[in-house]
Amino acid sequence: MTQTHHARAPAKINLTLHIEGRRPDGYHELTSLVAFAGAGDLLTFAPDDLFSLEVSGPTAIEAGDGGDNLVARVERALRAEKPDLRTGAFHLTKQLPVAAGVGGGSSDAAAALRLLAAANGLAADAPTLYEAARRTGADVPVCLDPRAKFMRGVGEKLGPALKLPALPAVLVNPRVPVETKAVFQKLGLKPGQSFGYGPHPSVTDGMDFESFLRALKKGRNDMEDAACVIAPIVGHVLATLAGARGCRLARMSGSGATCFALFDTCRQAGAAARAITAAHPQWWVKPTVLR
Repeated sequence: MTQTHHARAPAKINLTLHIEGRRPDGYHELTSLVAFAGAGDLLTFAPDDLFSLEVSGPTAIEAGDGGDNLVARVERALRAEKPDLRTGAFHLTKQLPVAAGVGGGSSDAAAALRLLAAANGLAADAPTLYEAARRTGADVPVCLDPRAKFMRGVGEKLGPALKLPALPAVLVNPRVPVETKAVFQKLGLKPGQSFGYGPHPSVTDGMDFESFLRALKKGRNDMEDAACVIAPIVGHVLATLAGARGCRLARMSGSGATCFALFDTCRQAGAAARAITAAHPQWWVKPTVLR
């Protein structure tokens, strides 16, 4: 009987996202402090001679199960690096919203790489895994090892894992997709230009909650204003989160439309999530802990 293996694909949350400037080749340089949520998708894998992918779950239709799904794309990318790759049958249970700024597809792809690495006897830090991740998408490398860290450049430069305090949080997505490309275009930076907003605040390993929160408040998401212009409901979500009892910080993740709020306790986060769900039953609302 073929053994089935499982991997979680947690939501990636950009606690900060500083756009440092636009390079001559058109890409945007960024500095982002990334953390990962308890919420996420689930990927199962059974070794087989042929690759296959089945997708189920609440957001399965939006994710798709064809060749453009990032699980399929990352399998092809790894096969290009390792032609004798032992592949198999994947089943993705899709829980996270799609095109939402939480790296759902990227985290799915990274989970697939971890499963394929185990099936092929590859080390977790094998260069072939990183190269396949890099070729598949800008957010895939940071999701390979889903622990808090800085990502820089266009996402390919990763800092060491950081030990952050547990961050009780509420994630909210209004179920309106926001295209990352459109947000970058709305920023209006020309090659060679930068905003000049100032450096990223210092964040060190092992900071206590209050010290970390003070540093985090000095940061920002430079894509937030542009996303609010493209999808004004993002501003409504941010205002709703900021007004929740006990909210210490509300900010957008990635290019949106998902936003997050941080709280002192999980009890406060849970109460806020229930209140927001009652007021906006059509929204995706998830209490969680970011680490």
